[in-house]
Amino acid sequence: MKRPEFQKTAGVVLIVIAAGLYLWRQVWGTPAAGERGFFFDASANKLFYAARTAVPPIRGIDGPAEDGFRAVVYSATGDPKDEASWRVAYIEMCSPDLKAKMEAAQKSGEPLSMGRMESQGHRFVRRVEETEWHPMSAPDIETILNAWAVPGADGKTPILCAP
Repeated sequence: MKRPEFQKTAGVVLIVIAAGLYLWRQVWGTPAAGERGFFFDASANKLFYAARTAVPPIRGIDGPAEDGFRAVVYSATGDPKDEASWRVAYIEMCSPDLKAKMEAAQKSGEPLSMGRMESQGHRFVRRVEETEWHPMSAPDIETILNAWAVPGADGKTPILCAP
């Protein structure tokens, strides 16, 4: 094959590969950084990324079960780039009723048919090591939501992480 023909062929091959990778990412790939959120697979006991707009519980990473919950993640060292320091402050899920309404609102583009105050009773949180879910409307919910925000033994203040 002559050099100009080879260059044309190589160029076409590279374009086809790039298009294929782009298509694969769009259909099956991980959402881009600004479009993804932290989720926690309860059965795998592991963090993963999913679309930020996903309404938990969602399918986890190790099977068909909907055991993937939105996770609030912090860095114990105060350095969010230090993935080894990441800890899950708490996980969150929605009631089946709120999940259905939120997903319907996302599809239709209409506002959520449930008010903010009412929806707090349909959102639940818990620490990873606990088994009991607590409604966001509980009077003592702040103790769960803020338990992570205390300086460690080294005096470093934890900081929330974004995926």
